[in-house]
Amino acid sequence: GRVEVYHDGRWGTICDDQWDDRDAEVVCRQLGLSGNPKALSWAHYGQGSGPILLDEVECSGNELSLDQCKKSDWGQQNCDHIEDAGVSCDPFTGTDLQLYASQTWSVLLPYYTASSADKGTVRLAGGRSPSEGRVEVYYNGDWGTVCDDGWTDLGAQVVCRQLGFR
Repeated sequence: GRVEVYHDGRWGTICDDQWDDRDAEVVCRQLGLSGNPKALSWAHYGQGSGPILLDEVECSGNELSLDQCKKSDWGQQNCDHIEDAGVSCDPFTGTDLQLYASQTWSVLLPYYTASSADKGTVRLAGGRSPSEGRVEVYYNGDWGTVCDDGWTDLGAQVVCRQLGFR
């Protein structure tokens, strides 16, 4: 899917300048996904909205996170959303992949989020894949679970959308 990053309280996309399979390999590794990483350019998974936060990402393919790759400074770019970068981490083809980051990146498993998060951020914990698990929410500096009283498919759809799934 389209790769989006979270930095300084906002979501944004990555420009596809210099984007290649080595960058895709690092994204897939950071998300804890295995398979055959494939970089996709020219907004293959659709154009994002909001800021374009990274440009000129150049990974060697051995890094544990995008933060270890050569790249532009946050927010420094010369792109339009038609150049949004995408990744396929087979067998998870076609989902929107979102990475949470502050000044440092973190590997996202076993949780589909990061160690530093904003109030109200949700994550899935304990699942067999990034798209399933126990719903947890960040509040007052701690992660907590969500009681299932009154929990319906509508609540699940909201959480899935908040995590970038369709």
